[in-house]
Amino acid sequence: MKPISFSQLIVTLGLSITICSCANQNNGQEHDALASHIDSAQKAGNDFFEFANGRWFKQHPIPASEQQNGIFQLIQDTINAQILNLCKSSASITSAKGSNKQKIGDFFFSGMDSVLLNKKGISDLKSDFDQIDQITDLNGVVKTAAYIHTVAGSPLFGFGVGQDDRISSKNAVFIAQGGLSLPDRSYYFDTDARSKNIREKFVTYVENMFEIMGYKSSDAQMAAQNLMKLETGLAKVSRKREDLRDPLKNYHKMSFARLKVSVSNLNWDLFTESAGLHKPDTVIVGQPEYLEALNMFLKSYPLNEWKNYLKFHLLNGLANYMDDKTYKESFNFYAATLRGVKEPKPRWKRVVTQTDNSLGELIGQVYVQEYLPKGTKEKLLEIGNAVKGIYADHIRKLDWMSDVTKKKALEKLNAMIMKVGYPNKWKDMTTLEVSRASYVKNVMNANKWEFNYMISKYAKPVDRTEWNMEPQTYNAYYNPSNNEIVVPGCNILVPGYERRMADDALLYSIIGGSTFGHEMTHGFDDQGCKYDKFGNLNNWWTNSDSAKFYAKTKRIVAQFNNYIAVDSLHINGELTQGENIADLGGIIMGYEAFLKTRQYTEGKPIAGLSPVKRFFLGYAMAWMLNQRPEAVANQVHSDEHSPAKYRVIGPLSNMPEFYAAFGVKKGDAMWRPDSLKVKIW
Repeated sequence: MKPISFSQLIVTLGLSITICSCANQNNGQEHDALASHIDSAQKAGNDFFEFANGRWFKQHPIPASEQQNGIFQLIQDTINAQILNLCKSSASITSAKGSNKQKIGDFFFSGMDSVLLNKKGISDLKSDFDQIDQITDLNGVVKTAAYIHTVAGSPLFGFGVGQDDRISSKNAVFIAQGGLSLPDRSYYFDTDARSKNIREKFVTYVENMFEIMGYKSSDAQMAAQNLMKLETGLAKVSRKREDLRDPLKNYHKMSFARLKVSVSNLNWDLFTESAGLHKPDTVIVGQPEYLEALNMFLKSYPLNEWKNYLKFHLLNGLANYMDDKTYKESFNFYAATLRGVKEPKPRWKRVVTQTDNSLGELIGQVYVQEYLPKGTKEKLLEIGNAVKGIYADHIRKLDWMSDVTKKKALEKLNAMIMKVGYPNKWKDMTTLEVSRASYVKNVMNANKWEFNYMISKYAKPVDRTEWNMEPQTYNAYYNPSNNEIVVPGCNILVPGYERRMADDALLYSIIGGSTFGHEMTHGFDDQGCKYDKFGNLNNWWTNSDSAKFYAKTKRIVAQFNNYIAVDSLHINGELTQGENIADLGGIIMGYEAFLKTRQYTEGKPIAGLSPVKRFFLGYAMAWMLNQRPEAVANQVHSDEHSPAKYRVIGPLSNMPEFYAAFGVKKGDAMWRPDSLKVKIW
């Protein structure tokens, strides 16, 4: 990206994206981005990830301000440039108080006003810190914790309102373990050198944050040590991340009255009322043993330590929206230490990202009108329906599933909803107040609006038309409680093909395989299979079918356990199995759907690459991410997804079609004997 970055190019020249028919696909006369990424010095059968993407990685080193570089950055640069234009034009508006563009413009302006931010320091939080200082008992701790939940984070525990896993038409109150400042409980206990270093630097970071709050050096040091001890206690009674995956084992419905008795040191009436939740009748507790331990900790740890804990969680949750000194302390730990990032992103990128995070619903409305290509919904639905048809064929032909379970699996697949492009209705954010006076207050107001919107769902029927992503979010999800796949419109973008539609080999691998096929498989992965067609936790499998299925999933766990991601750190196959199952199922379904396209039938090469080779290269492009070692280590510790490299070589190592396309043979690093190849769906 030197000497001019991709994002700078778009800001300078603007972006023109058009959708054309497949008949007008690249005929080989234009530069082909896919072919240009290949590193011919690599052998496809040894490391297809590097073979497919290696040249691009060499030409585009990771920028100092990023933890990785690749397809997500390229597409996010495109989207950020579009949002930047919207923010700038909106910021020029000085009238139209209360309009969407006024809120977008003022939010962006407040974040860009570094002079005011540095003048204020953390003074916008002074009244909050004063309130914490005045706490005299546990009721004060509980009330303040509820307040911080609304504006900044999740101290003490996780709390929210969402679909009841067993009655998907109803919204329920959820309470779960939480309250930690490090990304995962393992960071508090792992004994490897990297983890020890992170713990030491975390304590230093906490100490520095207390000094920013005005503590004397010795007091800040003591407060930091005590906070680390308190959070280590919380981490010790927290379940491991892999143990949080099973929805059945993390579902414990109880009456609100019973909760108040079992966790009596926490005034639940005060907490819920302070959070805006009035008189809940039942709650769903994820990990009862965590709350039982927290109940004891509330009395065994001194009140002053809880007050310091609350202060830190408030400032830590809002540090990125404060003055440069406070921001840099947060950056130095969470970005530099945890993820290896060398320097902060430019302010405009940070503010654009946060404006989108806080006001994404408002930005999405403009994005759809001004930037989303015509025909996006239609193309996404075409690919999604094609993959869905292939999935049905596979279910019918399974040799390990009984007819009775097949029938229910097909019913679930047929009932699966596909939301693509953008929602048909938008959330009403007219009550959200945004001004140019305070960036952090704008963020807090947006957080509070989102929290109140969530709380307001309690005792109301579930709105199954609602989206939980904006059309400008380059991602997708499967919601088991709704039995739905959601694919935002910007997923149609493919780097290097901005001014024309990429050929179907790429679209069916990136969108068909790693998006629709992947998310569809989540409905049948080791946890998604526990939900029925209505989205309710309900065992619809026979015992024999379940046994056969889990025998197959154990093989993919073993496969990924053997991969070393960085240093001597192995991937956690148990933790990542759901995503690995989805990757494997997704690429198979995407491939077979592609075999029915005109491009495959005609068999014409593009840039010297056959349709089948382009498909597999396109799949590698879907995960074209060069990551810093620190970022990889953090991901292995705290993420259910395998690192990008293994999302390519893992599933492809199980596909005979890939072996045939690239001549993979015994002796190649990716070669696996038939006895070890994993095939589930």
